[in-house]
Amino acid sequence: MKSFKIEVPQEILDDLKTRLQNTRWADAGDDTGWNLGTDSSYLKAFTNHWLNHYNWRKEEGKLNQFPHYKTMVDETTLHFLHVKGNGAVNEPLLLIHGWPDSFTRFLKVIPKLNTPDENGFAFDLIIPSIPGFGFSEQKPMNSDQTAILFNKLMTEKLGYQQYFAAGGDMGSTISKSLAIQFPENISAIHLTDVGYPNGSENWAEMSQPEQEFGQYIQQWFFKEGAFNMLQSTKPQTLGFALNDSPVGLASWIIEKFHGWSGYPENLDSYYSKDELITNIMVYWVTQTINSSIHIYAEQAKATWQGGLKSDQKVEVPTGVSLFAGEAPFPKEWVDRKVTAKSFNVLDSGSHFAAMSSPELFSKELFDFFRKV
Repeated sequence: MKSFKIEVPQEILDDLKTRLQNTRWADAGDDTGWNLGTDSSYLKAFTNHWLNHYNWRKEEGKLNQFPHYKTMVDETTLHFLHVKGNGAVNEPLLLIHGWPDSFTRFLKVIPKLNTPDENGFAFDLIIPSIPGFGFSEQKPMNSDQTAILFNKLMTEKLGYQQYFAAGGDMGSTISKSLAIQFPENISAIHLTDVGYPNGSENWAEMSQPEQEFGQYIQQWFFKEGAFNMLQSTKPQTLGFALNDSPVGLASWIIEKFHGWSGYPENLDSYYSKDELITNIMVYWVTQTINSSIHIYAEQAKATWQGGLKSDQKVEVPTGVSLFAGEAPFPKEWVDRKVTAKSFNVLDSGSHFAAMSSPELFSKELFDFFRKV
């Protein structure tokens, strides 16, 4: 393992500034808000903030306040944060991000989770970049392959023979795969989603709430799922465009943050523009948007060529928190996918709960992992 410091060459930042200044804005017609995709008024204000107010060097300094490392696992370079807990008892916790976020999803919960509770309980936090994302190697892998790398990172590189894992989106899928492949190492997992119906289920065996959830997801895919179909089949077609245009990249990512946060009228009430830009910058300066969306194709290929471990039911103790902006999965669906020792329905938060509701997210993790 080697310590790692984020140091983006100035020429990359100069090139970015030129591209932002020379943006060719599409004719958005009548202002339709978010109804037809990214809100043009918001995106223009966002780009103006990026160009004239956002300071990458300042944000880079904030990121470098945390201990970053790189290491090689099975010929794959992994980037990760390793922040030790300050408690009398510090349990190792692997936090796994998803798409279109990055390791920055968890920055606001680090000081909350490594600070001990009244009983001296805290966490050693390990926050990797999924292969294909950010400062890890541009090597897209499916969830089972990534889980193997992460378990070796935890057990062989860091020496944690037993540990917790938690995540959302891809992080949920990888956490489930870890629990299924390595139950001797995984003490418990926490998820903010447990997966979604994909049409392979036996409809007759599903409960009424599960059937209603399946219908909800089907309708959701007709309205919101085009990104998934494209990234699962033709990721490179999209990758060329997003890797070349910072505003195009921002538009693709921001629209997901809006839609997956419960469609708020004001996105600024959930996330600051600076934290959204920093997340986008992780993709831009590393040129990993193409490899990150290519993971959807790797996942789809593995699914249809025999299935994934992450599709099986998890027997390891699992905590599930359903935040308000997430797809409303019922308890019956949770019990079909995991061995739930805790299931809480929250009245706030989003798909990116660690970013939108860091206090609530941290409390959910503390409450569950203390219990197990």
